[in-house]
Amino acid sequence: MSGCDTMPEMIENRTLDELRIGESAEMVRVLAQEDIELFAVMSGDVNPAHLDAAYADGTPFHHVIAHGMWGGALISAVLGTRLPGPGTIYTDQSLHFRRPVAIGDSITVRVSVAQIDPESGHVTLDCQCRNQHGQVVIEGQAEVLAPRQKVSRAVTALPMVRLHNPGARFRALVDRARALPPLPTAVVHPCDALSLTGALQAEAAGLIAPLWVGPSAKILATAAEAGVTLDAETIIDAPHSHAAAEAAVALVHEGRAKALMKGKLHTDELLEAVLDHAQGLRTERRLSHVFALDVPDHERMLFITDAAINIAPDLPALADIVQNALDLAIALGIEVPRAALLSAVETVTAKLPSTLLAASICKMHDRGQITGGLVDGPLAFDNAISPEAVAAKGIESDVAGRADILVAPNLESGNMIAKQLIHLAGAEAAGVALGARVPIMLTSRSDSAAARLASAALARLLAAAAEPVEAS
Repeated sequence: MSGCDTMPEMIENRTLDELRIGESAEMVRVLAQEDIELFAVMSGDVNPAHLDAAYADGTPFHHVIAHGMWGGALISAVLGTRLPGPGTIYTDQSLHFRRPVAIGDSITVRVSVAQIDPESGHVTLDCQCRNQHGQVVIEGQAEVLAPRQKVSRAVTALPMVRLHNPGARFRALVDRARALPPLPTAVVHPCDALSLTGALQAEAAGLIAPLWVGPSAKILATAAEAGVTLDAETIIDAPHSHAAAEAAVALVHEGRAKALMKGKLHTDELLEAVLDHAQGLRTERRLSHVFALDVPDHERMLFITDAAINIAPDLPALADIVQNALDLAIALGIEVPRAALLSAVETVTAKLPSTLLAASICKMHDRGQITGGLVDGPLAFDNAISPEAVAAKGIESDVAGRADILVAPNLESGNMIAKQLIHLAGAEAAGVALGARVPIMLTSRSDSAAARLASAALARLLAAAAEPVEAS
């Protein structure tokens, strides 16, 4: 729990023989949002009065309040660690809750010895919790069996507890995207349950209006196995996956589709149709992929590019990769996104070609060849995301330590960074390909339902940003 009272390195009890009427002990804690959330996780008490600010505003208190037993737990902490201390056994506790405790309140918890029964070892203690205004919030009495043997022990080191609400940032993206009309989307070869149900979930969330492109018999069989019924008018028959990719691209040319979603086919098979010089969806911009990652304990969403399409980008390709990522971040509402060009060091050296590319990209941004946001590099990974590392190295930069976008020098390094954050740091990941005429959702078989929805939200918001503004 949060607080301003530091636990001593050693804790020592007061035995039954040492206790005196009137002696007391206390501790001070400040209630933080994390305390409420942790107590809810531990106890299972998810009463919205403690966790839902909108609901709490309609209660008599008009704000979120602590669980009553949070204060009771503080009393238990004083009894177990300070008075009487280690060896104390609870036998009874009465509590009266006089006032609510709000986030930011400083609570002083005090217990005082009221009665001692030397024969039975029972000790009664008055218990009181007061807020920073001196008002009583909880009071009562505790009855314990006091320890008879002296105990002095080092405080046990507690594990670090980190609270993370999985998918919270993605849910915020989905909420923004569903405020827009559903995006007409060609779902390419949805011939397995994962790709079909993922698209159906995006449809149910109001993010896309799917057109199912592929062998109609297989699509209908997949739908039947999943227990769903598809509108026959939304199925575009194509004999196989390659033909499905070509048909999906044709739907974009016809204006019937404003985005593509990958189904059960290889990524390169879909991109081959997208990048076809005659019939594809090429623009003057290089196609690139951006991972959006919600990383536990990190203060902002991270975007990693390119970890899926461009193997070893040269300077023109890297410039497009950076521009695509900046455009996406701006479309998502980040007014001034910060892009860090990654390398192994933060200085330019001919021994590391990635540092030369990074320096060139920064100069292109300075000269307006890349627009939007802030760009800096080369920067090592730690210098890109860690303010502490930046301070230790004395780096002066508007991007270092606060990067939103991590631009990898090649596909291998970008892919490893993304996969490490996903599998070791517990990051949720979504992704979208940019640079074509329409956004492309390159979902993976291993993607969670939340990731698939987030990818659809990315595409919807990106498409909305690209739509022409109608004159009033």
